[in-house]
Amino acid sequence: MKSLALILAGGRGSRLDILSEHRAKPSVPFAGKYRIVDFTLSNCVNSRIYNIGVITQYLPLSLNDHIGIGKPWDLDRRLGGVTLLHPHTGRPTEGGWYKGTAHAVYRNINFIESKDPDYIIILSGDHIYKMDYNKMITYHVRKGADLTVAAQRVPMEDASRYGILEADEKMEIVDFVEKPADPPDNLASMGIYVFDKDVLIEKLKEYCSKDNSDFGHHIIPPTIEDANSFVYEYDGYWQDVGTFESYWEANLSLTDPLPEINLYDEEWKLYTRSAGKPPVKFGPQMRVAESLISNGAIINGEVSNSVISPGVVVEEGAVVRDSIIFNDAIVKNNSIVSKCIIDKNVIIGANSHLGFGDDFTPNLEKSELLKCGLNVIGKGARIPSNTQLGRNCRVFPDVSESDFEGRVVDSGSTIRPEDSGPDSTVDS
Repeated sequence: MKSLALILAGGRGSRLDILSEHRAKPSVPFAGKYRIVDFTLSNCVNSRIYNIGVITQYLPLSLNDHIGIGKPWDLDRRLGGVTLLHPHTGRPTEGGWYKGTAHAVYRNINFIESKDPDYIIILSGDHIYKMDYNKMITYHVRKGADLTVAAQRVPMEDASRYGILEADEKMEIVDFVEKPADPPDNLASMGIYVFDKDVLIEKLKEYCSKDNSDFGHHIIPPTIEDANSFVYEYDGYWQDVGTFESYWEANLSLTDPLPEINLYDEEWKLYTRSAGKPPVKFGPQMRVAESLISNGAIINGEVSNSVISPGVVVEEGAVVRDSIIFNDAIVKNNSIVSKCIIDKNVIIGANSHLGFGDDFTPNLEKSELLKCGLNVIGKGARIPSNTQLGRNCRVFPDVSESDFEGRVVDSGSTIRPEDSGPDSTVDS
């Protein structure tokens, strides 16, 4: 059987706020040396699926640069391989931007038909998990299904964030409701769908438009009504890292002695485009415990329960705990970084304390996004020496030392560059 994977990687990931200010959500770093999209791409090649289309839209440059021709995933091949699918003009629709997940696939029907697969598996590029897609496709074939939806039980209190399925004893879908306010069940769609090719194209042509553009709202419900539709219940590790808190928790869980997802599994390798960095270097006064330290990092201070990306420098006397630090950031001497997410190329000035005090006032601008005590520092920010930053603070990308009005920043604050504006977002 011939399968084609379509990875939906064009979303902004607005709940990740300033982390997705400069990049699409699938391109956000994870576990130090990886990007979120690496998990889906690695699942494809480990499942022996080598025909892959990656559908991009929002700030695609960093994602395009990361994936390239697919060499790290053995996708630089003459037959098959990876194709990056950008918005375009012309048939089968009017052209312009993709309006939703289904619309993005609909706009690429010509690509699908050129590959002529038997089955199409539609994937999200922004979840953390390891899954053998061939097992799901085999299940789909055995059931005689037209559509199969991967699903997992989630805590009842989180069920309203997902599409919720109801299935009978044969696992045939009897009902589906997208993000219900009062969920009838907790069997949540993972956003992974297997379609027979002809069924998918038929349903997209029948139901999809710029106004009816989403799989969960506009394609899955009518398909369930008039096609053989089944649930594939998945009981392995799967995490949607779409919020600051879930992203932070998923990263730091990797420092556990036996984490739920094993990055060191030789039978299911995780591939990425690696930074060309030298080995990690530890200084004479360093202390490191329960942490991931990536290539090129220089640790002269103390790091605990943290994830350190390539090229990070932690100077002598500095302390990093319960934090995630992206590539090439510097924590200057005698500073403390506690429960923070720090983006690339940030410099934390000497003798500063990020995550200071016991005031847990939610962020005054984005209380729904930041209320668990995390601070988030955007790419390229410069934190002045001797700064005390409270909790639940947002520091936007490219903030300079002159943007800080004082050396004490209250919990719940947001700091922006003076010259920032609605058109200041760039891709990197």
